[in-house]
This record gives sequence, structure tokens and C-alpha cells, in this order.
Amino acid sequence: MKECKVEENKLRCNCTYEPCARKGICCECIRYHRAKGEMPACFFPPDIERSYDRSIRRFIEVYKDKV
Repeated sequence: MKECKVEENKLRCNCTYEPCARKGICCECIRYHRAKGEMPACFFPPDIERSYDRSIRRFIEVYKDKV
């Protein structure tokens, strides 16, 4: 199994929630949000991410006309 590149992942992570213990650990972040019926921050544009509405409904609203 490959080693997690936490510091490299953090450079691309747009999550604004502080303190997030999962920042840079993408597999934990995805698992956490999936269990809550949400999408991780990196699936949203910055203005939507800052609202902390990471629901699947919001994800669909954001991208429904872009497919």
C-alpha cells in the first residue's frame, strides 16, 4: 500500500474547517463525510465550501447544469 502524502494533500485541500483532524488524510475525510451522507470539501467550489453545506443535495444543485 502506498504511503499517504498528507503534506502534499494539504496543499490541494480547500477545506476551511479548522481544526480538522482529517485535513490531508483524504481516505479518512471521504469515509467521515460518506458516513454522514455528505461530500468532502474538495468536491465543492470555494464559495460553496465555506457555507459548510456539504450535503449530496447541495452537490447536485451546484453541478446539475454542468454535466
